[in-house]
Amino acid sequence: MTLPFLAKAAIQKASKERFITNSDLFLYGKVDSMCEFKVILNGETMFKDAVNAKAKGSGIIVRDILGQSKEFKNCRILEVDVNSTRLILSSP
Repeated sequence: MTLPFLAKAAIQKASKERFITNSDLFLYGKVDSMCEFKVILNGETMFKDAVNAKAKGSGIIVRDILGQSKEFKNCRILEVDVNSTRLILSSP
């Protein structure tokens, strides 16, 4: 995702005038591009608003922005679809 045109132009102008640094641009871009995923297993939404997924043993642990988590045992990540904000898992 990109910053809205007007915000991007304002940031570029301020950057040239030394009000903000390249680090500020990076941090602003990271916040703007955050995705929250629906975790889908066997065609069913099992967890919403996941911002982190991590392999643990033979499973996956997902977390939301508030720190709530859920473990999916004996699963693997089949697909990450950023456009539709879906994280699809499969189990044997």
